[in-house]
Amino acid sequence: MELQPTSIAFMILALVAIFSALMVITRANPVASVLWLVLNFFALAGFYVLLGAHFLAAVQIIVYAGAIMVLFLFVVMMLNLNRIGTLERSTLVLRTIGALVAGLLLIIVAYAVRSIQMTSNVSIGAMTSMGTAKEIGLSLFNRWMFPFEIIGVMLLAAVVGVVALAKRDSIPFTRRTTGAEQ
Repeated sequence: MELQPTSIAFMILALVAIFSALMVITRANPVASVLWLVLNFFALAGFYVLLGAHFLAAVQIIVYAGAIMVLFLFVVMMLNLNRIGTLERSTLVLRTIGALVAGLLLIIVAYAVRSIQMTSNVSIGAMTSMGTAKEIGLSLFNRWMFPFEIIGVMLLAAVVGVVALAKRDSIPFTRRTTGAEQ
């Protein structure tokens, strides 16, 4: 059995994705964890390339590995999350609960993958155009136009709220005095 180049690339990307995901959840330093998450996003973009969805791969790198990770790093550095709080990270109870949740998630994913069956009504032409910029644009502005606009308004409200909160904290509080107090 000879391996195809795409199969080899898939195996390498899968190993990188699994290793980087494990590093994300096992690092005590949040900055290191965020940087491992960037590597995981690049592996995910590689999966999109293998599927032929080059536009989604570019969006994955630009939006997630670029903008979102800069935001995560900014928040982590701003909040100074290097301190470990009162909750110990290495307690046996937390590790046991984490292992049980991970095992349950693995069983659910294995069941879902096993139960998926391709239907015969999907044409090859529809599968090859999936993930292209044209298909995503048509889907966003036809079927999903109203939710897309609602998300835009919610993001605008979030930005206005963040600016309002940042302005409120940056302006020093001055006590107003009346003429009688002077």
